[in-house]
Amino acid sequence: MTDNVKAAEAAPRVPKRVAAVIINSLKGGVVPRIGLPYITVGREAEIRALLTDLSLIADGGASFRFLVGRYGSGKSFLLQTIRTHAMGEGFVVADADLSPERRLQGGQGQGLATYRELMRNLSTKTRPEGGALMLILDRWISNLQTQVAGELGTGTDAPGGATATGGAPNDSALNRAVEARIREQVASLEEMVHGFDFARLLTLYYRAVVDGNDELKGNVARWFRGEYRTKSEARQELGVSIIIGDDDWYDYVKLFAQFLKGAGYQGMLVLIDELVNLYKIPNSVTRQYNYEKILTMYNDTLQGKAHHLGIIMGGTPQSIEDRRRGVFSYEALRSRLTQGRFAAEGMRDMLAPIIHLHPLTYEELLVLIEKLQQIHAGYFGYEARLNESDLVQFLQIEFGRVGADTHLTPREVIRDFIELLDIAYQNPSTPVASILSGVGGSGDGGEGEGGGAQQSSLSVTAAAGQRDASEFAEFKI
Repeated sequence: MTDNVKAAEAAPRVPKRVAAVIINSLKGGVVPRIGLPYITVGREAEIRALLTDLSLIADGGASFRFLVGRYGSGKSFLLQTIRTHAMGEGFVVADADLSPERRLQGGQGQGLATYRELMRNLSTKTRPEGGALMLILDRWISNLQTQVAGELGTGTDAPGGATATGGAPNDSALNRAVEARIREQVASLEEMVHGFDFARLLTLYYRAVVDGNDELKGNVARWFRGEYRTKSEARQELGVSIIIGDDDWYDYVKLFAQFLKGAGYQGMLVLIDELVNLYKIPNSVTRQYNYEKILTMYNDTLQGKAHHLGIIMGGTPQSIEDRRRGVFSYEALRSRLTQGRFAAEGMRDMLAPIIHLHPLTYEELLVLIEKLQQIHAGYFGYEARLNESDLVQFLQIEFGRVGADTHLTPREVIRDFIELLDIAYQNPSTPVASILSGVGGSGDGGEGEGGGAQQSSLSVTAAAGQRDASEFAEFKI
């Protein structure tokens, strides 16, 4: 039995739909939203640190982290990995990418646009694709009705007060008891900024459910999503004289985090990527306002002003560390985030606010491309053709490029490898060694320009075929 056959038998079975998403996403240079555990390699220290944060959030605390790495280094992959795990553990996750139209603060609604994107992407274990707001609210009400009905000696089987035994639909005693329980739950929210109106809207949503008023339910959900443009419109349709705006949207994120814990979830995790779009803001005053909003979030989470809330922001080294335009240009943030004097290569502080993503090792990349080959072969239904020496030769070609030590990223390696798999699959009569040798001898990847020196330093060799099989075990968080 060949090594490839053994590896195929040992590899986990990947559903065809998931395999298609993995292959197409990675070839396109983007992170797949599903199937990440099948291709997660390395990053144990980073994942362990972020899992520690999730435990803190579940216990009532709050956390704030920056993930810093170059384009293609794996920031988005790690964010999606944590997102998937958090949902599986009972957290609600909201994610958004910043852009010229979506910032943390802005004079033309850019901050509110970010809030709306977070609410649009609100996700749970049962609704991982986003749009989970009304599902969360309905689940909260259903749980309250079940609890109260049990205490009253009745049973409910659906939102709206319809009882299974011992009562009639919209039973007034049950509704009064549930509404009283809602007031108890939201009492703690009323002490927070904008908490009174937030609690009032939650009560209004319950009444809409009881009355079967779908229009009112939709209007309340619109308010929670920040879609009302004027206060007069909100007053006319909901009877409240406040709307979520560009300056105070973060206050409502804190309210949601507190509410979600009472609704039966572990807390809320907010993921904000592409901080480089703040770095690119041409107006220095506008940039400073955005960095001031980051400072507010950072202080709230570390000083105990926020509860059950975790925030992770992703950016490039330049967007964080540039003292002219980056986050470090805001002195109050730079003094808080600058690395201390005792951290060194091989001894990183994974509890620090900034987590720097180091490149994957050669061995980790070898494990990764072997996983990808098995997924590709399983999806297209053929026997994997690349053996151990072929995989090693591929990495030697990749790292033989000029400047590969500092500029080659996992994204580029993965994209090239899937292209190689596609070509080998479509040309079954062409030996893999021939395809590889054609690239290796083209001047920019083989012995021509630095390839030989790099190849000699490459720690992954054909002898790696004697690796322990445990290295290919699935890494699950």
